[in-house]
Amino acid sequence: MVGREVAVHFHEFLEERAAKGEAVNLVFEERLFKLVGVLGKIADPLSAANIPYEVVGGLAVLIYLEESDPTHSALTRDVDILMRRSDLESAIAAAERQGFRFRHVAGVDMLLYGDKAANAVHLVFTGEKVKQSQMVPNPDLAPERRFIKGQEVRVIPLAHLVKMKLSANGDKDRVHIRSLDAAGLITPEVERGLPELLQARLRRVRETE
Repeated sequence: MVGREVAVHFHEFLEERAAKGEAVNLVFEERLFKLVGVLGKIADPLSAANIPYEVVGGLAVLIYLEESDPTHSALTRDVDILMRRSDLESAIAAAERQGFRFRHVAGVDMLLYGDKAANAVHLVFTGEKVKQSQMVPNPDLAPERRFIKGQEVRVIPLAHLVKMKLSANGDKDRVHIRSLDAAGLITPEVERGLPELLQARLRRVRETE
């Protein structure tokens, strides 16, 4: 997406929809705005500090779906950020200035905002496996610039996201793949770029829809 957008507040969103006479799923939209709020609190300081990052996981899926076909969007509880391990100390310093606290819990590095785990940003590092069955995330960060509710963020390229989801191959990952596919985002070009193993997994996901 090219150009600039202005961050939208929840009440402004409701007023705009009401003026157009459009129905709103209040529970979904309110939770989405809160999620985007947490994302913005970490995305802005990372960008200001010139620390490369990519939004990954379910939130990346949601961002692509909201832009392409919101009828397939589903909320996620987590904000997952992919970055370089060498940038961790700088990222912690930038985040702490925004009210985050760094925690390492059960093998997971996270930045916690406030007292609620729901406000945590989970950190994933390039070149490191998230779990043993998963392929190593792409070591080269090449994020795409996207907007969600007016908030500018840097998101993992779609082809890389599909690879990560097929590699993880958990229940929620297959749900995400189905949603991306239903929205027409897993194009023949994306599919051709997959390793043979992941192409086979994609076929199995499609066969079990």
